[in-house]
Amino acid sequence: MTMVVSGRTDFCQAFFILKALCLIIMPFLANETFRQIFQSSVEAIIMVDRDGRILLANPVSERMFGYEKDMLRGLLVEDLLPESVRSRHVKYREGFTAHPEPRPMGMGRDLVARRNDGSTFPVAVSLSHTNIEGELLVMAFISDVSERKKQEEALRRSEEQLLVYASELEKKVQSRTEDLNATIHALEKEVIERKRAEEDAHKALDRERELNELKSKFVSIASHEFRTPLSTIMSSASLIKQYNERQEGEKVDKHVLRIKSSVNHLTGILNDFLSLGKLEEGKVEMVKENFVLNDFLHEVKEELTPTLKHGQSLMVNEIPSVVVNSDQRILRNILFNLISNASKYSEEEKSISVTCSIENMHINFLIRDEGIGIPEEDQKHMFDRFFRASNAGNIQGTGLGLNIVRRYVELLNGKISFSSTYGKGSVFKVVIPM
Repeated sequence: MTMVVSGRTDFCQAFFILKALCLIIMPFLANETFRQIFQSSVEAIIMVDRDGRILLANPVSERMFGYEKDMLRGLLVEDLLPESVRSRHVKYREGFTAHPEPRPMGMGRDLVARRNDGSTFPVAVSLSHTNIEGELLVMAFISDVSERKKQEEALRRSEEQLLVYASELEKKVQSRTEDLNATIHALEKEVIERKRAEEDAHKALDRERELNELKSKFVSIASHEFRTPLSTIMSSASLIKQYNERQEGEKVDKHVLRIKSSVNHLTGILNDFLSLGKLEEGKVEMVKENFVLNDFLHEVKEELTPTLKHGQSLMVNEIPSVVVNSDQRILRNILFNLISNASKYSEEEKSISVTCSIENMHINFLIRDEGIGIPEEDQKHMFDRFFRASNAGNIQGTGLGLNIVRRYVELLNGKISFSSTYGKGSVFKVVIPM
């Protein structure tokens, strides 16, 4: 049973439906039970007979119209209306009695009721009916809409207030709907929360496993990578003492170089671990500045040439004098790592080239080598932490270099990619915004 007040869906629709249901089942209820429901209702309810005589009125209606207890009983329903509309109302009432059906009263009109003291107030009325033992009884549900009328009048003067009022009504309707579906929503929420908690637990567990794997790999790689250079340093230091006593200078110089090389290798490993730690913790800050790109490339070449293997050459192209704005320190770390890798994974007498160009306000670096290349099945993992290609063999390395390079490139909002042919070499491309 749907009831509408003054042409609108009544905002107390849920209550009206419940009330109508009470009327339908009323004949089946004990008289005392019905009276308890009727008397305890929070809405104004009056029951009238076919002639408009008030048979029952609940306490709310008595308070609403300003009558003492039981004073409404026996009055005509027209007594609750202003005198100016009573005669018309009789016709409306007789029309309803002739064709009774649940409906709102006064469709399209503003209804006004009269209190016992003569004052009037706006109301909304919904009608329903039932037959008990052949007698037609009409039930009127009455709401005092004084406040609503005041709000509507104020809202007509202000579009902004109208929007606020509409929003409030929408919230009320939504609130009623949510109340009716509270049990379902509560269950759905509980399921979602449990699922989210399970997902969070799985993520935490996966993260814990990942950290444990990283710790294991770190211990394994660190112990292996540190052991070899430390052994070299120890043995070379002992041999230097012997060669020094024999005054064999050339052999002393040879082992001094071995010690320096091992120390540099250890320094590189420590730098990799420190860089990774800072990057993981977000402690690497960029310091951008203007510098001449050509001068920067020559400095990189001068610093790295002495570290190359015997007979290897490093070729850097000349470009027009261009001033760029970037972080030199981070850019140097990127090129140092890629060029060092090119040298490490190439044989002696091989060449390494660095080609730089400017395109569409981006700096492009191509680092090309003639080394051992990367097996195709390993290429998708080359930027993973601690990953080393299957053909790396006994070549020293931690598997962190390319991972660190990728993170540095991302800090500069750049991109890195590579192509490689197994046994023939690799080309790494770095693109950095100017």
